[in-house]
Amino acid sequence: MATGTSGNRLRRLAIPTLVVALITGTTGVAGSASAAPGGASGSGTGYFTTGQDKKVTLTDGADRRPGGRNAASQRAAVDATGSGMYVVELAEDPLTAYAGGVSGLARTRPEVGARLDVTSAPSRAYRGHLDAQRKAVAAAAGVTVKAAYTAAFNGFSAKLTAEQVTALRADKRVRAVTAAQALGTRTPPPTAPSPTAPAPTAPTTPEQPPAGGPAGKPVKPGPGTGAGMVIGVLDTGIWPESASFAKKVPAPSTWHGTCQTGVAFVAEHCNGKIVGARYFADTWLAGGGSVPEGEVLSPRDMNGHGTHTASTAAGLPIPNVTIDGRRFGPVSGVAPDAQIAVYKVLWNGMGFDADIIAGIDAAVADGVQVINFSIGSELGDWEANTPIGIAFLNATLAGVFVAASAGNTGIVSGAISNAAPWVTTVGAAVTKLDEATVKLGDGTKLVGGSLDALPGGDTPMVFGDQAGSPDLGAVYCEPGSLDPDKIKGKVVACALSNMFGSAAEIKAKGGAAMVVFEPTGNYRINSIFNFPVVYLPTEKQAGTLFNYLMRHPTDARVSLRSGGDGSSVPGVPSVADFSSTGPSSVAVGIAKPDLVAPGSDIIAAVSPAGNFGRAYDAYSGTSMASPYVAGAAAVLRAAHPTWSPGAVASALRTTATDTVGTSSPLDQGSGFINLAGAADPGLVIAPTAADLVTFSETAAPDGKELNLPAISLREYDGTRPVTLTRTLTNVGKARETYRSSVSGLDGMKVTVTPASVTLAPGTSATVTITLRRGSAPWDRYVTGSIGWRGKAHSARIPVTARPWGIMPRPYADDGEEFGRMTSGSFGAIQPGFTGSLSGRSTGYTPMRRASYSMPAGVSGGVFDPGATGVKKFDFTVPANTAGIMAEVNTDDPNTNLDLYLYKGDKLVYSSDRYWTSLEQVYKFLPEPGRYTAYVFAQYPGGPVVDFQFSHAIIGRNAKYAGATLTLPSTVERGSTQGFTLKPNKPLPEGDFWSYTEYSTSGTVIPGNLVYTQQSSWE
Repeated sequence: MATGTSGNRLRRLAIPTLVVALITGTTGVAGSASAAPGGASGSGTGYFTTGQDKKVTLTDGADRRPGGRNAASQRAAVDATGSGMYVVELAEDPLTAYAGGVSGLARTRPEVGARLDVTSAPSRAYRGHLDAQRKAVAAAAGVTVKAAYTAAFNGFSAKLTAEQVTALRADKRVRAVTAAQALGTRTPPPTAPSPTAPAPTAPTTPEQPPAGGPAGKPVKPGPGTGAGMVIGVLDTGIWPESASFAKKVPAPSTWHGTCQTGVAFVAEHCNGKIVGARYFADTWLAGGGSVPEGEVLSPRDMNGHGTHTASTAAGLPIPNVTIDGRRFGPVSGVAPDAQIAVYKVLWNGMGFDADIIAGIDAAVADGVQVINFSIGSELGDWEANTPIGIAFLNATLAGVFVAASAGNTGIVSGAISNAAPWVTTVGAAVTKLDEATVKLGDGTKLVGGSLDALPGGDTPMVFGDQAGSPDLGAVYCEPGSLDPDKIKGKVVACALSNMFGSAAEIKAKGGAAMVVFEPTGNYRINSIFNFPVVYLPTEKQAGTLFNYLMRHPTDARVSLRSGGDGSSVPGVPSVADFSSTGPSSVAVGIAKPDLVAPGSDIIAAVSPAGNFGRAYDAYSGTSMASPYVAGAAAVLRAAHPTWSPGAVASALRTTATDTVGTSSPLDQGSGFINLAGAADPGLVIAPTAADLVTFSETAAPDGKELNLPAISLREYDGTRPVTLTRTLTNVGKARETYRSSVSGLDGMKVTVTPASVTLAPGTSATVTITLRRGSAPWDRYVTGSIGWRGKAHSARIPVTARPWGIMPRPYADDGEEFGRMTSGSFGAIQPGFTGSLSGRSTGYTPMRRASYSMPAGVSGGVFDPGATGVKKFDFTVPANTAGIMAEVNTDDPNTNLDLYLYKGDKLVYSSDRYWTSLEQVYKFLPEPGRYTAYVFAQYPGGPVVDFQFSHAIIGRNAKYAGATLTLPSTVERGSTQGFTLKPNKPLPEGDFWSYTEYSTSGTVIPGNLVYTQQSSWE
């Protein structure tokens, strides 16, 4: 699979997420398929598994683990006949959204700044009305309701036949009928043996007085700690015996929830710190009669993820956490005095939206102020306004702030989960280096990561494949694969698989330590192994280590030490490489993620049942970042009880600071969370409830007009100005004048009118923002921000803008430029403008082709520029180059070649398809300079590798062999338009490339790289 940059390799297996739950747990860096056919050098089978193991498809994503099962596919919600579990949304509004209109029933929707009270007379009356309507609809279709929703969603879940689905969709009292979505892990979460369920026990920790006063007195909301706030955590449950929750606290007066008991969970476990607990498994039970193996039917967490997120948001301060006998220092939740309401909606790491909606509905009715939702789709949202999204909208209308994880698919841009504009979507940041240095015997230093104590000193090293059975997966150090006589006292190098299993194998057989590498590169995360382990995540490091081992099969040496030179990340805080990045693929005018928060190597409470008996552990993922923001929101809600969820979100976003390594909103959103600044933001920019409702009712929503603290122009018409407004509200205590400024947005012309506003406390002003493309490049993002600075406060909103030239693009400027390369015989463009169209071409220039030979390297090895079996080709790219094109091929069917394009030491593009040696790399409108193409014989067919290498550098203003460009004279935005580019004279045999450029009303738009081929028989 070809990729656009080194950051876009398709095999990223490091984060074994709960896919609905976007996390990493104690399985840490787990990855590829288990035992793989190995082999000695030149064996022909190679060291690493081929096919789907080396080239994982995008649908496999970042979350495969060895030996696992896909819970979602095993427990489908709807069968082939259309029968199964469905979510039915009824036409009338739920309690949170009902504004009146039914005779005799008063409004239940809270006023701005107020809360929903489900116990009020209007709420009870309207709920009775909804209950009656639901019963009537169900009876008419002959349906038995499984779960009823009334607070944040009006509807029900039910097991339906195809005929019942048809009948319900025809009923005017029904708004929508959707099949329940089964989302889940690729494998069961624990890598430790499944434990038996713990016996129900009452808490054994000593009683402590609540925050804010003696035991038994009401808790008063307090700034800085979230006292008086309740955070609802929808997740895998909770481990109530954890010290992070060991405090008896009275429930707030606004609390209406309950403590649902069950297996290994008794009423005493709801001690006030855990103010309530429920579980939701109707869809699981309807499908198979039981929850998954290893789970218990109660709010108890058998996984660890829910406990980790809950304690990150609101865990008590713990002075010194000890894991496997080592001290890791203090930990605390962001809002340590907030209380936790548990809604178990995931079972063995997966859940159904029908049960998740029930959890959201209960959380809103129970009276939470904040919801944390570290759950999402593996490759992000694919549609707007899903049932879960609508439930969160209604929660927001009821005054509930929702934080949600952005996703762990940093491999590809645009794979954002939870992208609704009323949800605060959180990416992950690295805030601790946790580096380790591997020094090889030849002096080469490789900086990776580790959370374990390392031995230091010079030690023999051996490659796992050379110290065990290849057939049993010794290359991965799989359990049972290594020979104890060959690894005793040595550091063992292993390719990435199940790292916990590999570490246990080496430890049990007397090895001294483990160094793990990933042949095709992976995410940078760490886990605690209680054994010396260093992880080298990059493909470049893998190539260096592997080829050193090949050169020193019997005398390799290494030293491992904690710490490094900071080179493993751009700095701290920086956006974690696994964190999903923008843009939102479902709404062109919505900027996501909203901000980033600590999400790498986060130590918090976990479930001992799913974490090798540990009470605390290190997890990584956007699932860890989201509860940080949820805790911050609780702190802000306690300090500013009248703020709306939109005002809280604005305060967090407009005060965020840039990360190290990028300031692009596509990566960092508004930036890194700054809770101290958010407590006193000066200005807020928040959407109205009416506008959010309108967005939710639009089939293809845009969102750029929403009064959000960001501007996204993903596919704007670059031939016309874009005019927007934003309303600024002073939430400070004093009158203040704010002056606007623009940063970044290179080439664009941006004006803000008026340029300054003076606002008294509580007043608002609307500014008009006009953005013109100017000289900004077509079909490319430019990013920056608009800021307002006063005497005591400042606020900024990020701006991302991509003028749509000849192709729309639901992702960033990395990866493939689909549609950029096309055939001269039947080319096509999809313009982003309406108007006249003309064009020109350079004519066709040939690919320079020649034959080469090189000595074979290791069969099935790892690419390294200096290794045997690699040949490089240097060429200089001048300014005003339209494109670089390079190809490699071989006539030997037993040889597999890969091709890499570098500029200096930066990977520009790679093509390494395992099923063919016809590889192609390219770069459109490249920067001028020196480039190098590397041909790598991954699987040589013999001792000498023969191949053909071709390349072309296409000048933007060059004149080659003449060709005639035929295209329509006028176009409409979004339409597909065909064109041809035919040579004026017959071309000689070979492959040829050309560049086309288009113009509309005098505006020049870069076009295509166009291909034609002349064969000897033509």
